[in-house]
Amino acid sequence: MKRRSLITGLLVAWAATGPAWAQVGPSAAEAAAYSGLHAAAHQGDSAKIARLAAGGAAIDATDARGRTPLHVATFARQREAIRALVKAGADIQRLENDRYDAVTIASVADDEETLRVLLQLGASAKQTTSRYDGTALIAAAHLGHDGVVRQLIAAGAPLDHVNNLHWTATIESIVLGDGGARHRATLQALIDAGANLQLADRSGQTPLALARARGYSAMVAMLEKAGAR
Repeated sequence: MKRRSLITGLLVAWAATGPAWAQVGPSAAEAAAYSGLHAAAHQGDSAKIARLAAGGAAIDATDARGRTPLHVATFARQREAIRALVKAGADIQRLENDRYDAVTIASVADDEETLRVLLQLGASAKQTTSRYDGTALIAAAHLGHDGVVRQLIAAGAPLDHVNNLHWTATIESIVLGDGGARHRATLQALIDAGANLQLADRSGQTPLALARARGYSAMVAMLEKAGAR
């Protein structure tokens, strides 16, 4: 039992800053140095995007971190720029160097409106992303972004994907959550959607055992009501 607790504790420490530290938006200096489509995307200049694309500009050109104009527009919450880039043929599924797609970028940012636009334009909620081999749903569950979680579920995100920490979205809502209202709402959304509540972590701990170990009594009650063991 002590070994299991140690392993879980080390994994929590490793992943606690997960999507936040691995996902890097353009700095002010980078944004100021942008030109062409990257600059237009950051500024939300959809008319310029259309002109540059019509003139043959590479729609999926990358900066030093592998960010395309679409990634930059997503970080900047420039939704009209996103629409213009996709209309011009941008790859909406593309991953940048840290293996994040636009859907995961918006999900980590708790940017429900940009996520809605991306999904409406055909972006997938099913991609495997990040150095953790996770998904946008796992990242959002980790952070307790319950509205984002509900959108992703509705878009067909895989409920029971297991990342390379051997965690699911359900497990991350518990082990990387604070037991508060938004993480509880996240867990409830996953329960309501039919997530597998018996899938255990690498130490054999189920979501119910993990919630009990953390003293998250409300989550324990939710899981027990749903038949978790």
